[in-house]
Amino acid sequence: MHYLNQPFWLLLCWLLTHAFGVQAAEYRIYGSTNNIQALINNAEAGDRLVFSAGRYHVNLTVNKSLILTGDPDAILDGDNTGDVIRVRAPNVTIQGLRIENSGHDLTEMNAGIFVESVAENITIENNKFDGNGFGIWLRGCKSPKVLNNHVHGVPEVRSQDRGNGIHLSSVSQGIVKGNEIWETRDGIYIESSNNNTLEANVLHDLRYGIHYMYSHSNRVIGNHSRNTRTGFALMQSNHLTVLNNTSEQDRNYGILLNFITYSKIANNRIIGVQGGGGYATGGASILGAEGKAIFIYNSQFNVIHNNLFSSGDIGIHLTAGSEDNKIYGNSFNGNRVQVKYVANRSQDWVHEGRGNYWSDYLGWDLNADGIGDKQYEPNDAVDKLLWKYPMARVLMNSPAVETLRWVHEKFPVLKSQGVYDSAPLMLSPHKEGLSL
Repeated sequence: MHYLNQPFWLLLCWLLTHAFGVQAAEYRIYGSTNNIQALINNAEAGDRLVFSAGRYHVNLTVNKSLILTGDPDAILDGDNTGDVIRVRAPNVTIQGLRIENSGHDLTEMNAGIFVESVAENITIENNKFDGNGFGIWLRGCKSPKVLNNHVHGVPEVRSQDRGNGIHLSSVSQGIVKGNEIWETRDGIYIESSNNNTLEANVLHDLRYGIHYMYSHSNRVIGNHSRNTRTGFALMQSNHLTVLNNTSEQDRNYGILLNFITYSKIANNRIIGVQGGGGYATGGASILGAEGKAIFIYNSQFNVIHNNLFSSGDIGIHLTAGSEDNKIYGNSFNGNRVQVKYVANRSQDWVHEGRGNYWSDYLGWDLNADGIGDKQYEPNDAVDKLLWKYPMARVLMNSPAVETLRWVHEKFPVLKSQGVYDSAPLMLSPHKEGLSL
């Protein structure tokens, strides 16, 4: 078998196998050879190519429904040129390989694996990617499965000049599950792609963990981001289901909703989002930057419930007409500012008689029904004045500001519009809500 690196034996193996009508042949490849592409071209649908341990300098095009797999430490190396593997056939499986050093031309979309639109039902699983432009690029294909891969970028290159770990463009009915992605630009970038599931991925040391653009009716379930600039950046999309995700120690935003409508954001844990330095900014502080557990911009008709927003600079910030959302059953625990909202319309964050838990609520519950007897108001007129005119912060402890706070408290008729909770919860729905 060790002679299969010779052209004659590769051709003979193929001829003998298929001369007797045997399907799904297996080819084991040893050593570095220039004939792997020829073997692919001569193979039949269903055949299996197994790479033995070693480094193979290749730029392969898979044009048949094949299985490519390998022993531990089988490395396909693109020598920093083009794609390591380009897939142009349906029902291809690529598993158990190390895929390294594609080209780095982001305009040409150089990737460890580039999947074309004809490649329906591709499975990419249990591979390790390192040093590629993009890790995996899926373009216009249907029903791909990207499972349990490890995708590492090129940390020596600036974040904005790297490719994404897994990139979906015009993809439908795909599953991206169980992958770890780090030190690429964005972990998972999804554009113009509908009816996909992103589940149980671990995303760290990135610009954005998951980045959505113009993608509808997708599911984002049980993913975990940390040390990113934004954990989950969801933009210009509708009918998303965002459940059971975790953002820990991310910068700027845990969840960002930008032009998101008719979506469900529930059971997520957003902890410790703070502005300033970190991986995404090269460790340098950004003056005036604030970390927001959830930032909602021009997003309406969403349901946001049973989330934990804890230990951030700002728990929730709404702006640009972000109204008509149902916000209830959440825990706002220990954020420096619980709510930031300036608008001309009041919002009562209550649904069916239940509001949210606020760690700084000072009310009481005389009838012991679990609902505070006094409504919660997170902001006063001074807060809103300082948001509109940040330079006024120099007057924070002046007699004028203290007088304004006293007037606001004693004469509620002068109150400006804002958020309030007429049925605040006395206990957090989250175990962490009382302990963090």
